[in-house]
Amino acid sequence: MQARMDVQKAAPEGYQALIALETYIARSGVPHSTLELVRLRASQINGCGFCVDMHSRDAKRAGETDERLWAVAAWRESPYFTDEERAALALTEAATRLADNPHGVPDEVWDEAADHYDEEALAAIVMTITAINAWNRINVTVRRPAAA
Repeated sequence: MQARMDVQKAAPEGYQALIALETYIARSGVPHSTLELVRLRASQINGCGFCVDMHSRDAKRAGETDERLWAVAAWRESPYFTDEERAALALTEAATRLADNPHGVPDEVWDEAADHYDEEALAAIVMTITAINAWNRINVTVRRPAAA
């Protein structure tokens, strides 16, 4: 597959705005492993091969185990995740699949996440979900291929 365009070259200011958001997220204090799990799960849902590849590799370099990476798509049925990570993954799925719920993110999903994260961390997770969904939509639209 060949990319339709290079968004970084075609829209450098927009690209840099997303990079600035990623810089904020990286400094948020939310565990890097949690952020990568969120990115990976949203990318799986959105069918973004580039981001699934990239965030699996990033998570692996950060010390994530193969078992946890393999299980992200089935995190509910897997014993590998903490309650905090499960809350972040549930929020990721609900916020990524907004069209599946006419009322948006269910209160029980939000409340579970809020039970595990303070307001600043929860805001950073919401921003991470927002950012990865933006990246997914860009990469799927322009057909950016996964790194070989």
